[in-house]
Amino acid sequence: MHDINNLERSGIPGVFVASAPFVDAAAMQAERLGFDAARVFVEHPIQDRTDEEMYAIANSAVDELIGLLTGP
Repeated sequence: MHDINNLERSGIPGVFVASAPFVDAAAMQAERLGFDAARVFVEHPIQDRTDEEMYAIANSAVDELIGLLTGP
């Protein structure tokens, strides 16, 4: 969240990406920073996934990511 905040303050669009169990933590951190970052949450867990599974997770999120980066 801090990285996305820093990017946005520098004029570079960014989207916060995390796995689903971090929804509440991201909301709390955004509130404390006073920054409503664009967010995408993906399946959990990540660390034990095969390359094919990671590609599938990324593919399921890419349209939302692009929309948040290029939208209003």
